[in-house]
Amino acid sequence: MTTIASRGPPPAGLPAKVPLVPPNQTLYITNLPSSKIQKDDLRTALYMLFSTYGPVLDVVALKTMKMRGQAHIVYRDIQTATQAMRSLDGFEFFGMPMKISYAKSKSNIVAKLDGTFKMPTTASAAQVEVTDLQQSIFNAPVPGQATAAPAQPTKPSGDATAKDAPSPKGTKRPREEEDDESDSDVAMEEDSDDE
Repeated sequence: MTTIASRGPPPAGLPAKVPLVPPNQTLYITNLPSSKIQKDDLRTALYMLFSTYGPVLDVVALKTMKMRGQAHIVYRDIQTATQAMRSLDGFEFFGMPMKISYAKSKSNIVAKLDGTFKMPTTASAAQVEVTDLQQSIFNAPVPGQATAAPAQPTKPSGDATAKDAPSPKGTKRPREEEDDESDSDVAMEEDSDDE
């Protein structure tokens, strides 16, 4: 019977868990100050710091609750990204040590450059079914109007056929014109300011 020897803890110099993310042109930075600095200033400071290692294509630093304290730096090639990651991991940035790793996926700008970018689709929104209840609610008459069928504006007869003409989306009300301005204004009493 063969026994499998269990591994002991990793040597002191190695991290306990090695990330399984392959090298990438995009670096993922965490442990950034989120409240001390404005978003534009943070992006500029990150660009200035990381551009010393090579051309930076993009800096993504958002201040949303989900992305607070995180950023993505996109380089042109993997070698430059690796060099910057090795040099700046643990670097104190605005009083906090940065944690840098490779991003899990390819950045959109890198995908556009190498021709593999696919526009995200909203397939779920395109295939929404409208139920009969929803249809009856949306097609209900406006409160305060008569329940009779609304009069459709007459279409001028011309070269355009019913297929070519756009469907009416509403009727435009005529503007109420004021012919006599003195009648519509309220006259002030003459003796109200004199006293």
